[in-house]
Amino acid sequence: MPRPRKPTSPFRYFNSSPEVICLVVMMYVRFPLSLRNVEDLLFERGIDLCHETVRMWWNRFGPMFAGDIRRQRVSRMRGFRQWRWHLDEMYVKLNGEMVYLWRAVDQEGEILESFITKTRDKAAALTFMKKALKRHGSPENITTDGLRFYGAAINELGNGEKQEIGRWANNRVENSHLSFRRRERAMLRIRRIKTLQKFASVYANVHNHFNQERHLIDRQTYRLRRSAALAEWQSLMA
Repeated sequence: MPRPRKPTSPFRYFNSSPEVICLVVMMYVRFPLSLRNVEDLLFERGIDLCHETVRMWWNRFGPMFAGDIRRQRVSRMRGFRQWRWHLDEMYVKLNGEMVYLWRAVDQEGEILESFITKTRDKAAALTFMKKALKRHGSPENITTDGLRFYGAAINELGNGEKQEIGRWANNRVENSHLSFRRRERAMLRIRRIKTLQKFASVYANVHNHFNQERHLIDRQTYRLRRSAALAEWQSLMA
């Protein structure tokens, strides 16, 4: 009887250890640091690598780590029906051209879905919502701003009674844009839609993983949750 094959390691062709690669990806995606900032911080800790190595590692391993985190969270939360979703879009400058980053955030501030389009209309909103509903299931309530294409898209999906519009009702997603804006400034500029889509998706999952809502819990609970999140991140190398 043939022996079952051992799964091949994604780090097998790299001279650096998986621990270093995991640390580099976490530092670049989680914190508002440039490629050269990460290079300098690692050099102070005795790790000498080029900023282009940082770029290559996040491009290669970032989607893999983010996919593992997303699959775990989706499997845990898919049956949860008390979700309140907040939908909004923000503009991002791409080679001097404005594109739109659509985001769905739940009532706890977790980023459920990120999607890039060149237009801001009913068709774009419909594509984005279909993607979010297919992956996460149907929420109990969908909060949007007053733009009419949201209502048209939600009605077409048969969820018109779930829509809620209010003056400050969508502050949850508006505030969640701030962390991505800080991260965007550190990157200086992005040249391709494909790269922006990849980074937005990876960033959303890493942000969710380490976002512990520290202002809502005591210090001891925060320390325990932070340690658990870091241990779970390190287990992704296995």
